[in-house]
Amino acid sequence: MSKPSPDVYEQGKGMDAHNAVMREVRSRNDSTYDPREPTRVWLDEDNTPDGVYQSLTIILNTGGCRWARAGGCTMCGYVAESVEGGQVAHEDLMAQIQHCLDHEEENADDPSGLIKIYTSGSFLDEREVPAETRRAIADTFADRDRIVVESLPDFVEDERVSDFVDAGLETDVAVGLETATDRVRHDCVNKYFDFADFEEACRAAREAGAGVKAYLLMKPPFLTESEAVEDMKSSVRRCAAVDGCHTVSMNPCNVQRYTMVEELYHDGGYRPPWLWSVADVLESTADEDVIVVSDPVGHGSDRGPHNCGECDDRVQRAVKDFDLRQDPSVFEQVSCDCEATYEAVLAREHSYASPLAR
Repeated sequence: MSKPSPDVYEQGKGMDAHNAVMREVRSRNDSTYDPREPTRVWLDEDNTPDGVYQSLTIILNTGGCRWARAGGCTMCGYVAESVEGGQVAHEDLMAQIQHCLDHEEENADDPSGLIKIYTSGSFLDEREVPAETRRAIADTFADRDRIVVESLPDFVEDERVSDFVDAGLETDVAVGLETATDRVRHDCVNKYFDFADFEEACRAAREAGAGVKAYLLMKPPFLTESEAVEDMKSSVRRCAAVDGCHTVSMNPCNVQRYTMVEELYHDGGYRPPWLWSVADVLESTADEDVIVVSDPVGHGSDRGPHNCGECDDRVQRAVKDFDLRQDPSVFEQVSCDCEATYEAVLAREHSYASPLAR
């Protein structure tokens, strides 16, 4: 399996130019962050194979994604919020967990049945989260029902996953696949692994007693709106066919700071996806044997997935309703005059050209 080191594609094999640009863009960031404070924490509701749960979502502040230090993904700005130095001590990571537990106690009537833990890279990468911390977190949440931990395929190994399974938790590994199309993943997202590596990670998770939640990226740079829609429909279907993958979360791209996408956005070369595209993919793949959800972060803003501004909140509510009920008929209840513009964009936009509409 490919390994996420700075040498992966750094010998003139295709990703060196992307990585060079990404390193330069990220070098402009001079912010610092407290290693005892999580990046974010919030309460929500999530659909799982066992039904809808109240969820506590935790984004731990670690030393950053290993692949991002090589250059990293064109759209990902999470590493810009990482603690300097490459590593965060066990005690500091556990202080972040306590901060999140305090947030839950203050804002929820009951403990959340579902815990979701992310980092700026891979929770299962022991350079980011030491084995000692992983086991302590498994013990901390052993009284909950279900847990999701995020990782690149490389680190999905029995020992690392079984810490949670052995604690009695229904365990899911969330993999940032982005797309089932290797060329799009390599050339548009600048991610080093192949779909075959994702399939291998699903096998490893399944053998450890866990499931897999695939994360897809709607409209990476260099794709037209119509290309992005077709790629997502195909990717959802290919993920649904992989044994062990029970959920697909389609994330519409948003413009994060210190990324190549932000550079393109400011130069008029990128527009985040239309919310109509999100609805189209969800409606078209609702009959697949997999839970398909989406969370359009920053919806309605110029830097997030949006339509015309008038209908954005209505479409967002329909997406959230679909996430919980998996009923595509919710999209029949929303309409807007801007659908005509959207249809024109699908028909007339061409690859590597400026977006037809903002």
